[in-house]
Amino acid sequence: MSQVIWQKQGIEIDESIMRFLAGEDITLDRELFVHDIRASKAHARGLQTIGVLNETESNSICTTLDALADEWNAGAFILDEQYEDGHSAIESYLIKTLGETGKKVHLGRSRNDQVLVSLRLYMRSQLDTIANHVEHCARAALQQAHTYAMVPMPGYTHLQRAVPSTLGLWYASFAESFTDSLELIQHTRSWINASPLGTAAGYGVNLPLAREQVAKELDFDRMVINPMAAQASRGKHEHQVIAALWQAMQDVRRLAWDLSLFSTQEFAFVTMPAKATTGSSIMPNKRNPDLVELLRASAAVLAGCMNELQQVLSLPSGYHRDLQITKGPLIRAIRTSRDALALVPMLILETTFDEDRLRSSIDASMLATDQAVELAVSGVPFRDAYQQIADSLKGDAPVDADKSVVERTSPGACADLMLQALADRLDACSSAD
Repeated sequence: MSQVIWQKQGIEIDESIMRFLAGEDITLDRELFVHDIRASKAHARGLQTIGVLNETESNSICTTLDALADEWNAGAFILDEQYEDGHSAIESYLIKTLGETGKKVHLGRSRNDQVLVSLRLYMRSQLDTIANHVEHCARAALQQAHTYAMVPMPGYTHLQRAVPSTLGLWYASFAESFTDSLELIQHTRSWINASPLGTAAGYGVNLPLAREQVAKELDFDRMVINPMAAQASRGKHEHQVIAALWQAMQDVRRLAWDLSLFSTQEFAFVTMPAKATTGSSIMPNKRNPDLVELLRASAAVLAGCMNELQQVLSLPSGYHRDLQITKGPLIRAIRTSRDALALVPMLILETTFDEDRLRSSIDASMLATDQAVELAVSGVPFRDAYQQIADSLKGDAPVDADKSVVERTSPGACADLMLQALADRLDACSSAD
């Protein structure tokens, strides 16, 4: 590792300790690097505004940072172990290129607010990407709900046959759930969209920093006012981002569970696209639903990441190096969610159901609730109707599943899926982007 930016004369650097202190920082900072560069440009222009950098210095710093971003995007600049972290790599590049002018960029900020602003820019960008994936999940489910609105299928409670349902109801449940998750992700994005830059190490600095200007340049809705509150948000915001993503991944887990169950020979309801399955290394007869199984497991990754953060965040006020550990779980959770959710629309649209098998799986006993309701409507107290039907159940009577689902007219039920209302709400979420 090259000389660290905080090194003082007479203090020896122990390489083994430095490797431990750096941890995964260099690898993780590759995710944040372009955001750190962008924030550094805004900070330089803010310093020009208050007169501590002149226009020439500010322009040369911003031009050099643009060059660094270009080199990074082209793969010509490598962020590796010669640097302590991404922040020090940026400062080193500026000093190497601009000399004394490069040394001026850190005035009025700390690595604490550098990482805070980089993380918020990163989270904001990733939430936008993931929100787009979640919207596509909702739209795919909504499309299938329209297509298969009145196709009968068994409805289950406790994994036992319960009442007739429809594929439309099943698909619409995912359309609405993904829309819920999309709204939560958007609310989370709004909640974190405040600039901490200019709070330095958590106590401000003796300069009239142009914080509002910098916040506006970075497209933040507002700035974090209190420097200690900015430090206290570290990890807290990351946890909320993961929690919001976990909700979407919980929708994925439920979808994956259903498809895994329905694809078994015992159910034989669905056929997943061949590209979503794999073969066995020893059993020639097997096709395994590996994609849905790993999608199902992905929610557990996010739960683990949330737990990591919860254990780290038992800290008093002020910055503590423990908070470095919050980067890893955040980035893991985002990568897992982003990669998983990108695959789900294909799975929804390309999985096919055996409509004959679905229909034949509805037996006469599943009409019992309908019959009890009909008796109650005719004047029999519902509890008495319930008992009469329970005493007269026959499993081998003819079944008219279509009649059952057509008569399910309560709002949101099989015969009144209210798909337009779901579409309107999803459109409203899209227009809020």
